[in-house]
Amino acid sequence: MRVNAIVVALLCAASTVHAEVPTPARPVTDPKAIASPANPAARPVPIDDLGYSRGLLSTVWSADGRQLFLSTNFTGRYNIWRTEASGSWPVQLTQADDRQSGLLVSPDGRTVYFNQDNAGDEEYDIYAVPAAGGPVTDLTNTPDIREGATVMAPDGRSIAITYKPKARGQTDMGLLDLATGKVRLLTHEADPQWDWTPIAFVEGGKALIAERSFTDQTAGEVWKVDVATGKATKLLGKPKTIYYAADATKDGNTLAISSNDGTGQMHAGVYSVATGSFRWLKPTPWEQTASAISPDGKSMVVGTGIDGRTELSLVTIATMAERTLPLPPGSNDVAGTKPFSPDSKKLLVIQTGATSPGAPVIIDLATGKVAAPIQLAMASLDPATLPRSAIVTYKSFDGTLVSAVLTIPFNLKRDGSNPAVVMPHGGPTGQTTDYFNKTATALASRGYFVIQPNPRGSTGYGQAFQKANYQDLGGGDLKDELAAKDFLVASGYVDPKRVGITGGSYGGFMTLMAIGRAPDAFAAAVQEYGIIDWRTMWSHEDAGLQAYQKSLLGDPATYPKVYDASSPLTYIKDAKAPLLSLQGENDIRVPRGQAQQVTDAIKAKGGVAEVVYYPAEGHGFAKRENQVDSLKRTIDWFDKYLKK
Repeated sequence: MRVNAIVVALLCAASTVHAEVPTPARPVTDPKAIASPANPAARPVPIDDLGYSRGLLSTVWSADGRQLFLSTNFTGRYNIWRTEASGSWPVQLTQADDRQSGLLVSPDGRTVYFNQDNAGDEEYDIYAVPAAGGPVTDLTNTPDIREGATVMAPDGRSIAITYKPKARGQTDMGLLDLATGKVRLLTHEADPQWDWTPIAFVEGGKALIAERSFTDQTAGEVWKVDVATGKATKLLGKPKTIYYAADATKDGNTLAISSNDGTGQMHAGVYSVATGSFRWLKPTPWEQTASAISPDGKSMVVGTGIDGRTELSLVTIATMAERTLPLPPGSNDVAGTKPFSPDSKKLLVIQTGATSPGAPVIIDLATGKVAAPIQLAMASLDPATLPRSAIVTYKSFDGTLVSAVLTIPFNLKRDGSNPAVVMPHGGPTGQTTDYFNKTATALASRGYFVIQPNPRGSTGYGQAFQKANYQDLGGGDLKDELAAKDFLVASGYVDPKRVGITGGSYGGFMTLMAIGRAPDAFAAAVQEYGIIDWRTMWSHEDAGLQAYQKSLLGDPATYPKVYDASSPLTYIKDAKAPLLSLQGENDIRVPRGQAQQVTDAIKAKGGVAEVVYYPAEGHGFAKRENQVDSLKRTIDWFDKYLKK
């Protein structure tokens, strides 16, 4: 405890002055209340079994509601499959090495549309495949333009899409003519910090409800766009305020709305376009978001993120009566943007938790009965032997409440001898939720306590908390991560000299920041596609990523000292922990040069550093063999440096 407390004190002296950041009220967890349960059947979960538990990128109902289409990696690649909604062996529709997602079905049920990129480059095209099986067609075939976020027109002749050329920061909205493959732009955004997204066709396809959102998720507007002329009318919008429309009734009069107006925290309701009036759900201190409206216009789904766990409710639009859906604790979410069955009687949900790998489930809304049409996990992943999770809350250096998902191993003694790993999440505008995390499961089943904090900068705890790390990346949020280590040590289980850190993307950045700014805090580190230098990132990014980076740090010409203070390159000379870097060769967000730069810097001063590159992978590893290999290397690295 003393070593890490000194580190935090030094960081406080060297960084921005902080004050307690307001978040929803909740009790602080006593670390001594954490207990490792006895379980004689517990064993290390085989890495291959975790790797062969399938993932799910996208799901959609068939036009008649009898079947489901899924993007899942049964073969080790995310391709399109079809299964009966009542349950059946899935049938494969497509074959490709590249990930396929964003599913959409034509009104006549004959065609499935999807997005596909090239070797992880995120330059998605729109593709089509017959629902009964057949040849796949690239409808857009634009290597330098990213198309996505598809919404089907009621007549089935066109699709509303997002449209972003590589050279531009902003994302516009267009109409893809399915007969000709041509795109007609409906918007012409001038500001690279703003993006357009189609939400729903209304008025028989004559108009679109659309979202115009700021790149850092601190502002959002709702618009109505005339399809024939492109004329756009703002329905909702205020400076520095989020309004988000998730769906609309077919006549376009009722919108499912989420907003942080007046509260600083997202809350859900419906908006009447005709009267300009809102009806909100009962207040909650937690993030609440409206989702899909049923095809009959009578109901909508609302998700409430309660400190890292998500509840789903069904809301009757006429009365705003709310009914919680019968799902176990964890990270529950609707499947896609159209989760209701075509007859509005069933809801497709993705349910996952620490002991339940993600899988689609169907809820009968009349009876509340939950059915699972398809299982994605290996049979060996028995919930009875998988490590449990808990949501814990601790106070950081300035009194700010920080919550974390803690994965607890079985059968450990409270003798201060056990290893642990801190896992920062990506983003930073993101949140760790209580879902099935393969890395946490693999580590915890091998005797590691694993804690995944939601430090300042995370979503889910209010606007003030989300913006609390502006121009202070790797400052206050790093201290929140260090306080997570203090919490583990205070439990009496963990040896402070046997704690590691690992994360991907911004979590990789935080890992590099941690070993440089707090060199005695962690005994080993594994980072995946993390940022070592924000300046070189800026020079390699496209305009869209530059806009997001600017929202976090400002531009490098105006704020050079901020860039110095926020780049791990400034501190990496002091790093002591052995570092493993894992990197996709084709990552457009964090180029491979970042991993090489940090590896060279540590080796030049005589430190231990290794780097592994995965070909034809982008920002995250989509191919099963690379997922398995990266996880095995992570476990081996920590076993080598953290276990006695």
